[in-house]
Parts: sequence; C-alpha cells; structure tokens
Amino acid sequence: MGGCSRVRNTAAVGLCHGCVFYVTLLPVLPPLQATVLIQSSPGLLGVLWISLRATWDSSPAGLHNDQTTRERQWRRSTLRYQRGHRAEFVRRRVSKAQLKLNIMGNFAANEGLSIFVILVWLGINVFLFVHFYMAFLFDRYYYTRVILGHALSWARAPAACLNFNCMLILLPVCRNLLSFLRGSIQHCSRTAARQLDRNITFHKLVAYMIAFHTAIHIIAHLFNFERFMDSQLMINSSSLPYVLSQIGNNDNRSYLNPIRSNETNPTIVMFTSIAGLTGVVITLALILIITSSMEVIRRSYFEVFWFTHHLFIVFFIGLVLHGAGCIVRGQTIESEKVHNPIECHSQFETWGQNGTNCPEPVFAGNPPMTWKWVVGPMFLYVCERLVRFYRSQQKVVITKVVMHPSKTLELQMKKKGFKMEVGQYVFIQCPSISQLEWHPFTLTSAPEEDHLSVHIRIVGDWTQAIYTACGGDKTVVLDAWTLPKMAVDGPFGTASEDVFRYEVVMLVGAGIGVTPFASVLKSVWYKHVQENKNVFTKKIYFYWLCPETQAFEWFADLLQSLERQMTEKNMSDFLSYNIYLTRWKDAEAAHLRVQYEAEDDPITGLKQKTRYGKPNWENEFSAIATQHPGSKVGVFLCGPTALATALGKQCHSHTESGAEFIFNKENF
Repeated sequence: MGGCSRVRNTAAVGLCHGCVFYVTLLPVLPPLQATVLIQSSPGLLGVLWISLRATWDSSPAGLHNDQTTRERQWRRSTLRYQRGHRAEFVRRRVSKAQLKLNIMGNFAANEGLSIFVILVWLGINVFLFVHFYMAFLFDRYYYTRVILGHALSWARAPAACLNFNCMLILLPVCRNLLSFLRGSIQHCSRTAARQLDRNITFHKLVAYMIAFHTAIHIIAHLFNFERFMDSQLMINSSSLPYVLSQIGNNDNRSYLNPIRSNETNPTIVMFTSIAGLTGVVITLALILIITSSMEVIRRSYFEVFWFTHHLFIVFFIGLVLHGAGCIVRGQTIESEKVHNPIECHSQFETWGQNGTNCPEPVFAGNPPMTWKWVVGPMFLYVCERLVRFYRSQQKVVITKVVMHPSKTLELQMKKKGFKMEVGQYVFIQCPSISQLEWHPFTLTSAPEEDHLSVHIRIVGDWTQAIYTACGGDKTVVLDAWTLPKMAVDGPFGTASEDVFRYEVVMLVGAGIGVTPFASVLKSVWYKHVQENKNVFTKKIYFYWLCPETQAFEWFADLLQSLERQMTEKNMSDFLSYNIYLTRWKDAEAAHLRVQYEAEDDPITGLKQKTRYGKPNWENEFSAIATQHPGSKVGVFLCGPTALATALGKQCHSHTESGAEFIFNKENF
C-alpha cells in the first residue's frame, strides 16, 4: 500500500504541475496561440496522460480489476491518443500544402501571363541566336570562316536578335494602339488586358536586350576587322587567308575581304565604309538614349531624357542603312555548285588554272534584311505620331484655374469631342513654354463631367513655368484671354479603367498619386446621385498615404461630399476611408491630439479619423480577405516602387477564405 500511495502522490504532483502550467499560461495567450500551444505540445499532454493513468491504476477499483482488462484498456486508450495525434499531424500537413497551393494560385493569377510572355520572348531570342549562329557554319561561309573563325557567327547571331528586338521596341510606346487593344481585349480577357499596363516595363526589357546584343555584335566585329587586316598584311602566297584577301583586286566585284589594301588600317575603314560609319552612329545614339533614361536623370532632368530619347530616329535610320554595306560576304550559290570549298580549299594555289576542277570562288554580300523587320513597327509609329499631331491641334480652352495648398495647380479645360474613362491620362503641351515638351498627367475629372481636369504638382522647371503662366505667383485673378494656350493629346488607357469590373476594390494612393482615384471616386459619386443600378462594385477600400497635412486639403472637399452622399443614401459601408499621415511636426501633433476627440477629423473634416504612421498591410489584407470570402479583390496602386513591391507580395501571399487579390499599378 505504501508503493501505491507513492504512485498516487507522484501522479497527483505531475497532474497538478501540468494543470498549473496550463491554467496559468493559457489565459494570458490569445486564442489562436493558445490553440497552437495545445496542438503542438504532445510531450506535456503525454505527462498529463501518464499522471492520469497512474492515478487510475492506483485507485481501489483499479487494484481489484483484472490485470488483462487493465492492459487492454490501456492499449486502447494509448491507441486512441496516438491516432488523434497522427490525424492532427496529417491535418496540419494538408493545411500547409493547401496554403502553398493557394499562394501559387494567387501568384499565377497576378504574374502567370506576364511570365509566360517573357519566357516566349526569351525563347524567340535564344532560337534566333542559335539558328543564325548555325547558319553561318554552312559551307557557303567556309572561306569567310578561314579568315574570321567563329567570330563570324558571333557577329551575325546577335545581329538577328537585334532585328527582332528593334521590331518590338516601338510597339509598347504606341499609346493609341495600346488603348485600342485594351478596349478590344478587356471584353474577352481581363488578365490579357492587364499585360498592356506593363508596356513601359517590357519596353525597358527590350532596350536592355538590344544593348546586350549590341555589345556582343560590336566585340565580335572588332575581332573581325583585326583579322581582315591581318590577312592583308601576311603577303604570303602560300597562305590561304592572304590568297582569299587578294580575290577581286582587279575588278573589285567578287572580293571577300572588305579591307582592300594593306596600306590602310581598320579605323579608316570603320569611318569610311557604310557599315562602319552607321555602326558608330547607331552605337553613340544607343548609349545616349540608355544613359539619359536612368531614373535619376529622368526624374531630375526630364528635358534631357525627352530630347535624347528622340535620337531613336537617327538610330533607326542608321539601322536600316547599316546592312547596305554588305561587309559580311560569302560564296555565291552558283559558285558553290562548281567550287566545293571542302574539296578545293587545299588546292588554292591552282585555282582558275587550266586543267583544274576548282575555278576561283566568287563572293557576294548578303542583301540588307533589317528593313523587313522594322518597316511595320515604323509605319505604325508614324501613324501614331500623325494621330497625336492631329489631336494636339484641336482647340483647348482653360475654364478654371485653382491654386491648392502644397503648390498643387488644378487646371479645368474643355475640348470638343473629348471622351474619357476613369483613371485615364493625357499628355499636355504648353507652346509658350516649349514647342517640343509633352508631359503626362492623370485626369482627375469624371466621365460624367463636362470638362477635363488635371492636378499638377510644382516640382520642376516646366511645372514651375506653368504655375507662373497661370498666375500662381500673383494675388490677382487673371483674365481668361491672358491664360496660356494648351495642347492636349489623349486620353490613354491605364489599369484604373478596370476598377468597376471588380466586386471588391482596394485603391491605394501615395501623395499626388491619389489623382487617378479622384476620377474613380467622383464617378462613384455621380453614379449614386444618378441612381445607376448597373454598378458591379459592392465595396471600395480607399487608402491615401500623405507626408504633410496641407496635401489633404485639395482632395478633402470631394471626400466630404462622398461621405455625406453615402450617409444620406444609407450606404456608409460602400466606401471605407483609410487616410494616413506619414510625417508630422511636433506642433501639429500637439494640436491634433487636442482636436482628436472632435466629431470631425481636424485634418480632413471627415467623420473617419486620420491615422498616423503607415498601414499594417498584413492586417489590412487579412481583414479584407476574411470579410469577402471567395471574392476577387482588385488592388490598384499609384505610388512609388517600394510600395508596389510591398503590395505585390501581399497579393501573392494572402489566400484566406478563398479570396484572390489581383494587383494593378499605374505606369506612365
């Protein structure tokens, strides 16, 4: 009995210790963490189980039970415990696998088609490179390879890839073509239409590929010129490269070596031949275009970017003329029929003599092919520019100028026949400031309004000149006839056009990046005023991140009108405001702290209070996914790259309740 007593005491102590641990720990944990603790603590549960078993075995009833019965019951209890743990383990594994599948599904929905397009593009580049590399290993170019070696193929393969990519480089910047395609495709496939919003990204990728293949092409041809020169300088009739270089010296028709004399040098040939001169011009134009397109230059010196980018005209003219020099030559088909280079190359000393089966080979250059690749895109781009020129000549009247805080200028204009959709943008030119500069601005007006409006933040020379011309630095109101003349080209489509195609929408704007959503929210207001029942969207979450309080003022009137309208129609849940002030001064913070308890927000005047800091996107996405299970949520951003990266990751990783987040970003 003493042993049984000790067992009971030990079991009681173990049981008490386990219970005390759970009783003291679980109440201070959140429910989710407490559940995880219980599910992930088999050791602790085992201790409690052993304690309970010891207590049961040492009870008076247990001591009188049959030994076999006790063992059988113990085995059954242990088996049930193990099965339960095994089932829980399997459930966890299945849950993790399902989560990974959902994340992969979201990633495929957002990036799948883009990755497919990029892979196809890369595949075509690889195919062209390999195909043309092998094409110059045929017998027709045997004698050319005697002089140049494999540098011939290394020069011609990237040339073919250059033709292909130069064909593509103009298409992403044909904005009218893209707008037409967007309107046609989005009725069939919203995913395909979204790819058109990444036109600038694809334009940059193609430009990088052009630069890459240009570098290979130039390096290979530098070796080629050096070897052409070396073969002329051999002056050895027993050397096949020298003999090949002398062919065509008399009539200068059937030559193989473009360096016709050993008294010159490759540099002179480079700047006196068509291929060499156009190659230098193309390379210089490409270097200037790429370097001026760097983000730091484009943001700080837009005029430099704008003017140097138009060197593409020089680039394409030089590209078409580059192949006319026929610097790479091979044996003609007729000559190859009577002069097999594999059999005759060892008999070069007797070529053309009586009694020989190997006449002197005849060579010719390849006809220019580049123009066949680029003539179509060049024609489309010319048509694009003609359409832009025609629209830019249409009369535009400035009807209202509003000076907002934070040096933001609002221009309201009218143009005959102008039609737009939400979130679109236009290019604006002011001839009195510059005849050549066109700058993109998002339309802040709604399609339902009878005018078009833009908000211009004063951050550079051109915008400062507009600000001054419109009287921003004056206290008196200017007469309408004194305002500068404006030219407007557009509108052009963007990702925001698809806002009303989603049942649930997240709009995220940073600073002046809220402008495309001004058009969206205005359109929402008009649709509900007009009691339009065809609005597919059921919920809009609006996020605005701004670093200064003054920036809220120009948009506050619209937000207040929307809030009031939604309240009157008992639709307060339709539009959710989430406004964040990301930076503030100590004096502002003290004032806002005092006014925070007021009914209206002291910054925006809205019922919804302004928040301070930055959103916790993890929590925001989780909450939206939970509230809208099984929905496709359109996420629209107009803001910096860092914010786009963060939101893109959230769209890929959140799959709660079967929700699917589709990411869209504004690009200009």
